Amino acid sequence: MRRKIYSKDLGINLKSGKEAEIFKWFLACLLFSKPIQQQVAKRTYFEFEREGLLTADNILKAGWDKLVKVLDKGHYVRYDFSTATKLLEISKELNEKYGTLTNLLKKAKNKKDLKRRLQEFKGIGPVTTRIFLRELNLLNKR
Repeated sequence: MRRKIYSKDLGINLKSGKEAEIFKWFLACLLFSKPIQQQVAKRTYFEFEREGLLTADNILKAGWDKLVKVLDKGHYVRYDFSTATKLLEISKELNEKYGTLTNLLKKAKNKKDLKRRLQEFKGIGPVTTRIFLRELNLLNKR
C-alpha cells in the first residue's frame, strides 16, 4: 500500500494560513489527482516550484507551452497537454471569480458549500476536492 503524500512532504506550511501556501497545496492536489505515480506528481510539483509557478498569476503568465515543458520535465508526460490546459483554465477562473483561494474559503458557508464551489471549476472533481480538503482545516464552519 502506498503512503499518502501530505503538504509537509512538499515543504508546504498550510498551518500558516497564508494564500501562497494554500495555493501551493491546491496546485499539488491538481497534480496528484490524476491517475499517475505519486513520485511523478511530486517531482512535477518541485519543477513548478523551481520555475516559480506557484501562483495563479504566474501560471497564467507562463502560458501553455511553458507549462507543458515544466510538466514534461517532471515526467508528467501522459497528461501534460490536458493538465496545462486545466491549470490555465482553473487559474483564470479562480482569479475572475474569487481573486484568491482565501476568498473562496471565506465565501464558503460550510464544508459542503466549499466542495460545491471547488467542483464548479472545470476539471476539479471529487478526488481533487478530497485531497485538497484532507489537510485544509482552515474552514471551521459547519
